[in-house]
Amino acid sequence: MDRVLLIEASATRRRALSSMLAQKGFEVAIIATYAEGLSTLSSIEPEAYAAMVVSWPEYSDHRADDVFALLRARDWVALPVLVMADSTDAGAVNWLMKRPSTALLLWSDYSDAPDALNKLIHPIQRAPATDDRSDSSQLRVLFVDDSPTVRIAFKRLLAAEGYQVDTAVSAEDGLVKAQARDYDIAIVDYFMPGDNGAMLVKKLRDAPETASILAAIITGTYSDRVITESLGAGAVECMFKSEARELFLARMRSLSRTVLDRKAIDNERRRLQGILTSVGEGVYGVDSRGVIQFINPAALDILGYSHEVDFVGEMAADRFHYAFEDKTRIPRQACFLSQCYENGNQVSGWQTVFWHESGRSVPVECTVYPLDIDGKREGAVVAFRDVSQRRLLEEELRWQASHDALTKLHNRAHFEQQLQQEVARLRRSDQSSLLLFVDVDRFKYINDTLGHAAGDQLLVEASHRLRNRLRVNDTLARMGGDEYALILRNSHQDPEIVADEFRKALSGQLFSYGDKHYRLSASIGVAVLDRHVMSPSEAMANADIACHIAKNHGRNQVHVYSYDTDQRASMDVELNWSARLEEAIRDNLFVLCFQPILPLPSVDLKDLPDAEGELWMRHFQGPKPRRIYYEVLLRMRGPSGELVAPNAFLPTAERYNMMLDIDRWVIHHALKALRESQVADPDHLVGLSINLSAQSLGANGIGRYVMDKLVEFNVDPSLVTFEITETKAVTNLDAARELIQQLRGLGCRFALDDFGCGFSSFTHLKHLDVDFLKIDGAFIQGLLEDPVDRAVIAAINDIAHSVGKRTVAEYVDRPDVLSALLACGVDFIQGYYVGRPTRDLRAGYLRARSVRHERALPPLAATG
Repeated sequence: MDRVLLIEASATRRRALSSMLAQKGFEVAIIATYAEGLSTLSSIEPEAYAAMVVSWPEYSDHRADDVFALLRARDWVALPVLVMADSTDAGAVNWLMKRPSTALLLWSDYSDAPDALNKLIHPIQRAPATDDRSDSSQLRVLFVDDSPTVRIAFKRLLAAEGYQVDTAVSAEDGLVKAQARDYDIAIVDYFMPGDNGAMLVKKLRDAPETASILAAIITGTYSDRVITESLGAGAVECMFKSEARELFLARMRSLSRTVLDRKAIDNERRRLQGILTSVGEGVYGVDSRGVIQFINPAALDILGYSHEVDFVGEMAADRFHYAFEDKTRIPRQACFLSQCYENGNQVSGWQTVFWHESGRSVPVECTVYPLDIDGKREGAVVAFRDVSQRRLLEEELRWQASHDALTKLHNRAHFEQQLQQEVARLRRSDQSSLLLFVDVDRFKYINDTLGHAAGDQLLVEASHRLRNRLRVNDTLARMGGDEYALILRNSHQDPEIVADEFRKALSGQLFSYGDKHYRLSASIGVAVLDRHVMSPSEAMANADIACHIAKNHGRNQVHVYSYDTDQRASMDVELNWSARLEEAIRDNLFVLCFQPILPLPSVDLKDLPDAEGELWMRHFQGPKPRRIYYEVLLRMRGPSGELVAPNAFLPTAERYNMMLDIDRWVIHHALKALRESQVADPDHLVGLSINLSAQSLGANGIGRYVMDKLVEFNVDPSLVTFEITETKAVTNLDAARELIQQLRGLGCRFALDDFGCGFSSFTHLKHLDVDFLKIDGAFIQGLLEDPVDRAVIAAINDIAHSVGKRTVAEYVDRPDVLSALLACGVDFIQGYYVGRPTRDLRAGYLRARSVRHERALPPLAATG
């Protein structure tokens, strides 16, 4: 077991990282401060630990400087060190470059720490390599980076390895230098002012005078987008400033070998006059008239001839590329390859057919290289390969792109294309067609009870029965799951009668699997397609609504969509919200609002303000900073920028199982906002209360997701409370208890929302280890008028205090309820009177600080 020393000031990060390392088999010693770390390192031998993990300081810290200086001392320089940082700091990169056995890892990727440590402690043993310095001394390197610190560090490192290094400060400077001098390798930073690194790499690739430079991107942050863009621009490698310098140098040696190999190949290419550049299964050479000069055995194999056959001296066009694929003869003057031989054209990827000795065509892909010897055109070298298998594969892929693999029917993508064409056609005519949505009833029951094989067989059989009812011009597709769709073109019969025939086709025979027999049935929705249908999406929505209505009428029904259908409005809204929610998650169209929660005992009941929100402002105006909690509330941007309340979209999100994605979005952005507030205003003491849905309570991985985000944003878990509603927690009791136990173990707290609305509220306290009870707002609103509500609030509060929990009163919308709440013993208050939700977590604090500043200013002198 490898012993690791961890120095990290954040309790959240210490707990998460040490726990993860321990799970991976490391023995972890934890130190909370740089001062303690310096003392420990000064009193032990380097061999006491296999490696060390230390956090790069976010702000200047002389004790941290001493620790990092010590780790570069001779006695400690061999100890593997993993540096954890919030960003790729230039100082950290510079320190990394000067020390062996060192790596940098961002806190956002902290779960990779065990692997990074293993690589540092147990590096892969490679066979002794020859000294590349003699080779690297021949290579010129251009290093482009806008950071002076990084430029200096990498130039020293490369120069020490024997490279001839020049530097440039920007993409523009790099291009000028690359055009003015010959370089073998360019190492280019991606993130720079002006053109980014990928743009420079593309310019180097596209310019003839710099196209031979081997370009690589270097960046401080791992990003799929950056890597994809860089490789697409022509970079052959993506390097990272945070990686160990040994790995960087290994990459450089690999690039150097590539350059040296390329030079060797170029020399060989010139010597062999292009022949050895012909890569392919078959190779032949012709003069400018197309007379064959040589042909290799692989070419003869593809064309079906024995190796003894001698084609030299014969016309290639007469032997094997004399006709099109349909066997039509190609006139000599129209033969593309013959023109290439004559004109010296270079062609790559040309697809045509050659003719086999048996008389069949062979699809081939050709590359034609003009053959110049001493500046004189001598014909061409042609490399070609048989692409018959690739053609078959391409045809198979094209089929798969438009078909469902199980049922062999068309798939949704193909169907939507057909529907779009049909809607466009009908707009120009007086004809009408039918769109049918078919939902197989009881599929889930059969699939769950008999297994997936039975479910698949049911779908195949249903497909056959539907297909047997089709006419030649109709289209049938499997849309996914147990849903099918049909376009019945130019249908003149009653839509309900037509659809009912398909329903009968499904239910006419029993479905048998093993010794089980079931009667199939289906719910079918029908939409009429004519010139009045505005779009394919409208037609599909109409058919989908009709199908839902058919199911709601008892299944095994047919329903024809009508504009007069009562359910249209609500179902139309439901489908619209579903699409908008998907867009909001994808494009970050949600907005967080924050509503303050104040400790009631801190409120001066003798001097209550009349205005809403003033109580919140006063909380900040005391002599010492006081912590304030906020509930995180979710809104969504509407089409015109307005904020939409959650009761408009959350019911749809719950029905479409989208709440887990939404909760993850809220957790990420709430913790990010909390971190940004802490950095901007350390005196603004903030805690957040975040709602969790019932779907998240039962979801796998939500606890780990929360822990990852706490670590990523370096948030103290004790500042985060998760709210779960009483009714939802009870329906997911086991899941709720497990999640509470997991997150409370990290230091988070929990609140039970809407407490008191259930029949068995008090018994739930024995099963749910929460910290706060949020009293149902209905009791608060009736507090002054109804003695029963007052008695319930007092009872809830007394029992909560007896088991060590605190209470929160919601819906506090007027000042006269505060005295009654205090008399009941309530601990915290929340509502419009305390403060309305605000989009800026720092709004109240900044406003109160501004007021304090104005009060502290001396009065203006009078002017006459």
